[in-house]
Formats: sequence, C-alpha cells, structure tokens
Amino acid sequence: MPKIKFTIITLFPEALKPYLDSSMLYKAQDRGIIDIEYVNLRDFGIGPHKSVDDTPYGGGDGMLLRCEPAFAAIESVKSQNPNAEVIIPTPVGKVWNQALAREFANSEGATSGDLKHYIIFCPHYEGYDERILSIVDHKISLGNYVLTGGELPALILIDSITRLLPGVLGGETSAEIESFSDGDNLEYPQYTKPAEFRDMTVPEVLLSGHHGKVAEWRREHSGHQGKA
Repeated sequence: MPKIKFTIITLFPEALKPYLDSSMLYKAQDRGIIDIEYVNLRDFGIGPHKSVDDTPYGGGDGMLLRCEPAFAAIESVKSQNPNAEVIIPTPVGKVWNQALAREFANSEGATSGDLKHYIIFCPHYEGYDERILSIVDHKISLGNYVLTGGELPALILIDSITRLLPGVLGGETSAEIESFSDGDNLEYPQYTKPAEFRDMTVPEVLLSGHHGKVAEWRREHSGHQGKA
C-alpha cells in the first residue's frame, strides 16, 4: 500500500499529469510509494453548464469559485476516507519550506492504516469564496506572489513531499545533506567530470581521494542564508 495518497481537485487535470507521470514521481508511483488521484471540479459544477464560479458580492473584478462545487468535490473524496487532510494553496497560508515538507512526508500518525491521504484543492480564477476555508486543514503559501491557479503549487507540494519518502531518491542520504535539510543551511558546492572546463578547475581536495579532507572541505563550504 502507498505511504501517501494525493487527491488533486482541479479544473485542469491535464495540466498536471505530464509532470506527475515523469521522472522520480513516476517511479514513486510505479514502486507503490505514492498514489495520485485526479478529481475534476467541473464534474461537481452547477446547472447544465457545470458552473463553478460567480461574481463576488460587493462588486469587483474577476470571478470566485463557489462553495457548492468545492464542498461537493471535497466531501466526495472524504466519504471514502474521512480522515484525509485538505490542503489549499493560498496567499494567506503558512509559507512552505523544507521543514514543513518533512512534516507532511512523515508517515507517523498516518490517517488510514499506513496510508496518509492529502486532498489538494486547486483554486482558480480571481479567488475562492472564503467559506471554503472552513473545510480546509492546511493553508499553504508558496511565497509573496500570485499565480493564475493552484496547479503549480500542487506540483511543488507533491514533488517536495514525495522526494523525502524512503525509496524515491537514489542515495540513502540524498535528502539529508541537501540545502535546507537543517533549517536554512545551504549544501556545499559539487562538481563532476571534467576536472577542468574553460579554465575552471575542480578543487584539488575533491580529487585527492582523502575522505577526511573531503568531508572537512564540505563542512567548511556549507553555508547558511544570509552569510557570505
């Protein structure tokens, strides 16, 4: 059984699938580490045109996602797993970072046996009816900028969580020594072949084969944000 299931509620599932079915995320699904389910919000739209949005009370530009389709879509998923946790990407949310990604990737306290289940609701248009937040467990912000929809944040959330799960990355310590693995640390510089390229050379210590000196060099060249 997968360690984590992601259900993405979106108006544009076709925009998400190419990325999620590629590279490490494809391997994670193929190995049974994660499961990804798509729910089209339009299927829960109102009337013959399956409307999901309307103009805001009080006036203003743009359209807002309505409560009814959002609640119906989320509740349809939670009817299968009432303990699934709902995530919404929103500017008013907690800013996403590596520490949060680790919390979400942690399999302890899974919601259904050994399975964690996250529902990611992707807003679109100008925004959403504020009442939708009443059925959301986690409000997440990707930073101080605005996107046209929640699909890109959904990809970022799934990618950053999945890569921390055992069996996804190649090396056992791949996710432990990278940037932001311990607060605001930055990973040491890395090099590969050739040893010299356009007059730029790899530091001699990395070519020495002396593991102790290499480890010391890496510690010295690891940094933190805000430090020179």
